[in-house]
Amino acid sequence: MAGDHEDRPADATGDAVSRETGLDGSDVSRETGFPVRTAADLAELDPGFDDHQTPLAKAAHHSVLVRQGIQSQRVPRPRETRVFVVANQKGGVGKTTSTVNIAAALTQLGQRVLVVDLDPQGNASTALNVEHRQGTPGTYEVLVEGAPIADVLAPCPDCAGLEVVPATIDLAGAEIELVSVVARESRLKKALTAHPRIGSAADAGEDRFDYVLIDCPPSLGLLTLNALVAGAEMLIPIQAEYYALEGLGQLLSTVDMVRAHLNPELAVSTILLTMYDARTRLAAGVAQEVREHFGTQVLKTAIPRSVRVSEAPSYAQTVMTYDPGSPGALSYLEAAREIATRGSLG
Repeated sequence: MAGDHEDRPADATGDAVSRETGLDGSDVSRETGFPVRTAADLAELDPGFDDHQTPLAKAAHHSVLVRQGIQSQRVPRPRETRVFVVANQKGGVGKTTSTVNIAAALTQLGQRVLVVDLDPQGNASTALNVEHRQGTPGTYEVLVEGAPIADVLAPCPDCAGLEVVPATIDLAGAEIELVSVVARESRLKKALTAHPRIGSAADAGEDRFDYVLIDCPPSLGLLTLNALVAGAEMLIPIQAEYYALEGLGQLLSTVDMVRAHLNPELAVSTILLTMYDARTRLAAGVAQEVREHFGTQVLKTAIPRSVRVSEAPSYAQTVMTYDPGSPGALSYLEAAREIATRGSLG
């Protein structure tokens, strides 16, 4: 009846809340039967209640700050450059997406970041809006011709503090060209070590890069091997789906081999769950299995499935600038904060 509808209070969206009156005269939800509590009710029950500190309020607050161009709360810079290898043999797990968005999120946290695009498709270069047409100086020149990284750097126009070594289609032939090169698996490590802005605070100074993120192709060839030899930490994105762990065993075996023969410092420090759909039991089951297997290496933050995250690269942007208030952007920001506050693993 019209009279009944008019007596119902409205929720935050202006829609009538479906309530009934309980035996004690209080409002109860028609759907659940539980008492309906407003923020005012909770404040009366708990004098220390602060609705500004709820997750929703925090997310809304961050969205407003980002849209106004105000940087997020900064995190301490690491004592030396942390070099991450972002790899997974399985394609389509959000590897490149995670690389560029975590890189952009770290700059929002006050860090200086270098992204090395090792994938001949150049998707990371596309998302970061840097030139990578055939012939553009980039990772091919660094690996095959021995060019200094400083000569091929390109700044990301949308993120202050973020620079990129772009990848072009020329990189597709690098695997074959490197076969006959001496110490072919350590070409990238040599180039990174020689860069004056990569190293400790004492050696590289205040202008140093805080993070280097190396985006690998979805294969275990010479390009990925160069990354594994050059990095100290490894970030593995794992899709929250049935085939998530397929191929992971081979990747971890390769990591063990590299650690034994080429780079004893390499450690799988970070596992990131991507494309997480909280509505399905499957995602929850995969997440539980991954957390049981890898323990504290798994970030608490999982990246949800998001149309905004998928759309952003088509506009040559990361989701951090395309839609900074979206769930995907907020999740990547929290993941970046976790990585930054965990500190380097030896």
